Amino acid sequence: MTERDDLALFGNRFLTVPAPCENFPEEGMPATDAMRLLAVDLAMEGDPQRNLATFVTTWMEPEAQRIIAENLHRNFIDHAEYPISAEIEQRCVRMLADLFHAPGRTTGCRTQGSSEAIMLGALSLKWKWRKRRQAAGLSVDRPNLVFGGDVHVVWEKFCRYFDVEPRIVPLAENKYTIGPEDVEPHLDGNTIGVVAVLGTTFTGHKDDIVGIDKLLRDVRKERDLDIPIHVDGASGAFVWPFLYPDSKWDFRLEQVRSINVSGHKYGLVYPGIGWLVFREESDLPEELVFHENYLGKTDATFTLNFSTGASMVLAQYYNFVRLGRQGYTYVMKMLQQNAHALADNLRSTGRFEVIGSDLEQLPLVAFRLAGKHDYDESDVAWQLSAERGWMVPAYTLPPDAERVKIMRALVKETLSREQIDRLSQDIVDACRTLDDKGTTHAVERAQVKRGTGY
Repeated sequence: MTERDDLALFGNRFLTVPAPCENFPEEGMPATDAMRLLAVDLAMEGDPQRNLATFVTTWMEPEAQRIIAENLHRNFIDHAEYPISAEIEQRCVRMLADLFHAPGRTTGCRTQGSSEAIMLGALSLKWKWRKRRQAAGLSVDRPNLVFGGDVHVVWEKFCRYFDVEPRIVPLAENKYTIGPEDVEPHLDGNTIGVVAVLGTTFTGHKDDIVGIDKLLRDVRKERDLDIPIHVDGASGAFVWPFLYPDSKWDFRLEQVRSINVSGHKYGLVYPGIGWLVFREESDLPEELVFHENYLGKTDATFTLNFSTGASMVLAQYYNFVRLGRQGYTYVMKMLQQNAHALADNLRSTGRFEVIGSDLEQLPLVAFRLAGKHDYDESDVAWQLSAERGWMVPAYTLPPDAERVKIMRALVKETLSREQIDRLSQDIVDACRTLDDKGTTHAVERAQVKRGTGY
């Protein structure tokens, strides 16, 4: 058998030499070899089914995967060529507006994720504020935005990128969300809006959106300042309508003017897809909408990104019509039930304190070690990963609660009750290992995932 015949059995020369990584390859290789090269590399990654750190969807039905695969070649932004994809986007926007109790005709758009949706929503707040100030003959040079330390870093990015003063409300131990009493001191005529979080990345709870709405209605009446709320529902806006339908956080509250949500989180679609929905059409400033006739048809665009695939929009619509309100409710209740089971398991060990599982919360478990130990939550996270491959993040909370370190396990569709029980036992086993050896080595600690995911 020749060397060429040997290579035909499996792989290629990169089984014995490094893969291309610095210089552009001079020659190509057979398609099967390229596929195997990637497969060998990816085999060293973590198992997405054991990644309890990410909010992002890691499983979809085969039919949804087929829709995605068959439409990867469609450029969503080409509305003239692909008008049905554009119509399906607007169907999704209208369905979300209905889910969020919009009072009438409204508008919105798909985005690459919640980060783009937040940038666009916050720009809308700034433009509307500027128009109000100019109409009143007031200065527009010092806009500010009020939000809590429980927000995702994208809000601070917006403020830095678009020259807005961030007024950040600090947290405190045992107080991991914000309410009207925290917001009120930061409001003035230069406030473009208040951000309220529905399902924080840290503990999965929501800000007191009802209380903040009442505060802002009082401020409008007493101080003639019309300050809107943007709800960052990246994770929660696909959870609360189904688990807590009577909980008011959306357009049922008068000052809520815009909402973002990630379809690639609890919308149950692969990354990346997000949504921005406005209360009314007038909440989107016309100045932010661009009209172009790039491909033979005048079209309106409201995006930061331009070219992107249509497949995730179609996958989102597939989920809406596949599951409906009944199906999403079933899925969310299943996740919540398993999250409660995990919380009960951890609590019963006597080793952990579970944070806020008696409140409205995302389907997750936030927990920390109870009592004094020679190790901390970061050590448990590393040991759990090293022994069993589970990815459960450990991190400190934002100021002024940075002395609190917690772990957080997200419960996904693919996490069965059997796996919940196995995870619970694996966490206990990791703690027993640490009981014997103490804290992890500095080299091990350096490898612990520190992010909270988005």
